[in-house]
Amino acid sequence: MKGSRPEQAVLTRDTDLSKTGETRRVIEGMVDGLNDHRIGDMGEFFAEGFRWMGNRGCGTKTGLTEFQRNWQKPFQAAFGDKVCIDEARLYMGEWAAALGRQEATHRGPFLGIAATGKRVTIRYMDFWRVEDGRIADNWVMVDFADVAAQLGVDLFGGEGWERFDTGEAVPPEPPATPA
Repeated sequence: MKGSRPEQAVLTRDTDLSKTGETRRVIEGMVDGLNDHRIGDMGEFFAEGFRWMGNRGCGTKTGLTEFQRNWQKPFQAAFGDKVCIDEARLYMGEWAAALGRQEATHRGPFLGIAATGKRVTIRYMDFWRVEDGRIADNWVMVDFADVAAQLGVDLFGGEGWERFDTGEAVPPEPPATPA
């Protein structure tokens, strides 16, 4: 890259490492609450005006009520008997991150797919910012395309890049750049 570089890690630049323990307690309690299938009393962990920012297909929720109505309830309607398993967590001051999976039974409509009764694994990554003992921001990536594939629907119509890995297709290469 020629010229000036974009500024990096702006959001975490001034993190207060003394808050790491508090952040850990909030996140661990919240995950326990999710595994207990709590909805109505999750305000214990989330600030009233918190932002939940998901990838395409998940949407963006502003505030606890919108999060409960437009994420928690539809998710629990679509996937029953679910358990959240964070495979890794990192804590740094007001920040936490996790990657993991939810294991669940597909029991209701999901992306237009009627209930199948199949057990699915729902992979995710979360990044949280905790403020005053509650989650203020939550950036989320949920692998809906993989869940749909487990339910027999290929959202990529056979054009996913896994074809390159299996040798079914040759990956394109970028144009040559002048020296």
